[in-house]
Amino acid sequence: MKPVGEGPQGPGMRVVVLCGGESSERDVSLASGHAVARALLERGHEVVLVDPAAEVPVLAGPLREVAGAAAGTGAGTAAGSDAGAGAGLGGVAVGTEPPPPADRPRLRSRMHAALTGGPVLELLRGADLVFLALHGGWGEDGHVQALLEVAGVPFTGADSAACAAAWHKERAQAVLGAAGVPVAERVLWRSAAGEVPQEVRRLLAAGPVVAKPVADGSSVSVHRIDSPARLEQVAAEVPLSEGGLLVEPFLPGREFTVGVLGERPLPVVEIELTTPMFDYAAKYQPGAVAEVCPARVPEAFASRLQELAVRAHRALGIGAGTYARTDFRCGADGEPRCLEVNALPGLTPGSLLPRAATGAGWSYPDLIQRIVDLATTG
Repeated sequence: MKPVGEGPQGPGMRVVVLCGGESSERDVSLASGHAVARALLERGHEVVLVDPAAEVPVLAGPLREVAGAAAGTGAGTAAGSDAGAGAGLGGVAVGTEPPPPADRPRLRSRMHAALTGGPVLELLRGADLVFLALHGGWGEDGHVQALLEVAGVPFTGADSAACAAAWHKERAQAVLGAAGVPVAERVLWRSAAGEVPQEVRRLLAAGPVVAKPVADGSSVSVHRIDSPARLEQVAAEVPLSEGGLLVEPFLPGREFTVGVLGERPLPVVEIELTTPMFDYAAKYQPGAVAEVCPARVPEAFASRLQELAVRAHRALGIGAGTYARTDFRCGADGEPRCLEVNALPGLTPGSLLPRAATGAGWSYPDLIQRIVDLATTG
């Protein structure tokens, strides 16, 4: 394997960045992928940007920085640009609504074809490393990781087993609770079963609940619910293929997130909301949230959140050679409960993991290089 580059003048690796994909987080992933590609170029790597669900999968590349100028061949490159190869990688806007579910079958068909044969698979096999900037769906539930493992292709992030363990929220919370990570009471409602189950009615009788798909990401389709009628309406909107709804008591306290790279927890980030829920729209609507890092909490509380995040990662099999992010919310008693573990968290420059990295004194390219180093050196 080639040595990892330290900058535009140093030796680099051939890196394929996978982004986009077929999930409800497709737009977020495209934004992550473009940002990651620019950071890798800055660190001296040769980059190809690929969306396996696109009609033309190679979005840009091969690209490389040469003495401050661009070099590139192939579709979408910035060859000849005085601003450098990164000039060909414009930013991607993330809307306040995820892509329509009706697009998913077509995107999945393209993605499966690209990753199981043909020129995209050969491109992946020829890379020194595949950087996974996919979020949600097949990119985060272990499907893509399993395909890369079978093909013998090295990649960033957790392996297929750990991704599958973290992706299904109800199963993940059972594992976390058994490992001593505090979680909220929960009921899995397979909404095809008809009327609201008694266990769910009991939770709702005690106060507002949160209902969300048991397998989805980026706070997609997360709802605060105060009545059985509203809960039935939400349940009817959740595709049965997503496995049903996870229903939990609404936690009215503060919200935090902790990133972990290898065995190192990053500074705690507090998510200060101007909306009732940290849902998809709030995440990508300017001004809807303030992300404070380091969080303004006592040192002992921050250390506890960091210790719980490391414990959660270990419990789900997310090893020392990878990274993830764990989300917490406090109840009325001020005690934190783990909401979920994100095995491939967002990597847009405004995402929570890069925000935590900034709190640790790292630039965005520093963070991306550290993720590469974890995948190549452990």
